[in-house]
Amino acid sequence: MTVNLVTQLEVKSHNSPDETRRPDKSVIEVVTVGDYTIGRFTFEPGWTWADCIKPVVQTDSCQANHVGYCLSGALEVETTDGKKISISKGDSYTIPPGHNAWVVGDETYSAIEFVSAAEYGVKPE
Repeated sequence: MTVNLVTQLEVKSHNSPDETRRPDKSVIEVVTVGDYTIGRFTFEPGWTWADCIKPVVQTDSCQANHVGYCLSGALEVETTDGKKISISKGDSYTIPPGHNAWVVGDETYSAIEFVSAAEYGVKPE
């Protein structure tokens, strides 16, 4: 198991993020504290990765690694090999590269992401 060392005391608010990305039906608020980039992801009802993020990142499926915690709403995730999970308020999750996802129901989905925030929803160069 990898041990990450924190070397400084620091706090930042997602209410005043370092960067905000706004793909369709999405708000990705990013802060960097120490060596860590953390994102607050908010997806509106009707959001799907295929419709809202795929046009930005231009890949056939999401290639990000996700580690996060769901604050509200529900998200369904399906990997390219057909495995599915449902994420809802209070759930912590990991999602490997090679998946699609969509908001379930009429409640906005909100989560804190600890691994993918630096590159999620960023257009390739």
